[in-house]
Amino acid sequence: MRGLVGLLLGLWIVGAGPALGATLQVGPGKTYAKPCQALAAAHDDDVIEIDAAGNGTYDGDVCAFSQNGLTLRGVNGRAHVDAASQNAQGKAIWVISGNDTTVENVELSGCHVVDQNGAGIRQQGKNLTVRGSYFHDNEDGILESNVAGSEILIETSEFKDNGAGDGYSHNMYIGHATKFTLRYCYSHHAKVGHDVKSRAGENHILYNRIGDESDGTASYEIDLPNGGTSYVIGNVIQQGPATQNPTILTYLEEGANPGNPGSDLYVVNNTFVDQRATPGLAVRVNSSTPAVIKNNIFYGGSTLTDQASAVLANNYGGADPRFADLASFDLHLLAGSPCIDAAADPGSANGLSLAPLFQYVHPASFEARPVVGALDIGAFEFGQGVLVDAGAPGADAQVVVPGVDGSANTISEDASTPDGAALAHDAGALGQVAPGCGCSASGSGLLALGMLALATSRGGRRALSGSRRWRCAPTRSPGSPS
Repeated sequence: MRGLVGLLLGLWIVGAGPALGATLQVGPGKTYAKPCQALAAAHDDDVIEIDAAGNGTYDGDVCAFSQNGLTLRGVNGRAHVDAASQNAQGKAIWVISGNDTTVENVELSGCHVVDQNGAGIRQQGKNLTVRGSYFHDNEDGILESNVAGSEILIETSEFKDNGAGDGYSHNMYIGHATKFTLRYCYSHHAKVGHDVKSRAGENHILYNRIGDESDGTASYEIDLPNGGTSYVIGNVIQQGPATQNPTILTYLEEGANPGNPGSDLYVVNNTFVDQRATPGLAVRVNSSTPAVIKNNIFYGGSTLTDQASAVLANNYGGADPRFADLASFDLHLLAGSPCIDAAADPGSANGLSLAPLFQYVHPASFEARPVVGALDIGAFEFGQGVLVDAGAPGADAQVVVPGVDGSANTISEDASTPDGAALAHDAGALGQVAPGCGCSASGSGLLALGMLALATSRGGRRALSGSRRWRCAPTRSPGSPS
């Protein structure tokens, strides 16, 4: 646990650092009437609070900005900027050239430009975090501009109906960034383009719901055209009858990029559903490195993979996994499912555990994956996570993280530290805690049920308002299955 202690010490040191920037308030009766007015006045590390009270809309308010460390946050609901036939620099609603930007609780819609790649956000700076936001009816939801060394994190957000219908624009399009993480998100109904597309050197696609549903026309659900070390774990990935392409997930289709050091793919504990009239291919792999494909449900008759050397273990392709309600895309398992207790130990790769820690909660949220007997096949464990009421706003958060030896490690956090759920996730991903995590929680800093967590940025830690509940699983007792 020395690594976790060091991480926590580092967080406390950051929390005790220099004062944060100013908070600029936007909305009726506020200092600034519109977000772009506040952005024009902002300095590095400032917070822009955009009031969603009333109709909460700021139609046509588009701009480019280049300050570093900014946080743009909707308050009193989700603030909405519709492009309303406007764009910044012929590119997007917000063109971000500064580094270390955080966007929380905003809705960006309706951007169309001459080049047919008008985005909610065009990311031209290094490092972007997006939480609790909604991108729809743009030509690209988020378009990242190949920034070397950049890390993109998108979580608890929804992407819908983005795309120009040309196949070259998508719900999200991440260029040659260093690392892309998409977790706890709902990406669906991309218009002919892909629901998720990334050329990043490293991809972590974790615990999302991605699909066409009954009437979507997306092409690939996940497109990783230049490979990179890629983890696709714990997702619900569904292809509808009107899809534009018979392949669900494709990897390295366009060849390796010199900036992408890895060519290894890990597809673990996902639930794939193919609802085309003629089933297609679930996982296309154009790599000499064997893909690891374990513990997945493949429902609908699609061919599992075209890579003969793939490492396959405990995948289920039978006729009836016993889903709770396929018609409404509730793919939890019912009692008697052949997938219960039937998974293999997925092992680890590159020092990271491949075991699923969390599972998707609709819409655009998550819960800790319950620990009930042996690991189940698919994106959901049979059983129910525990919903914890976090109590009154402003109180401290507390997370109990079990060590790999079964010992309990209690982590107390105040409003200057990251949310407990993200910390438990990150520590678990480093192999420092067991795959189950217990928790108790209070305060306004917990990421929960589609609401917001504490914002973390390189300029400091800032508390957010929002739901004070999140789901967590029972702790794994020493000696129980792993």
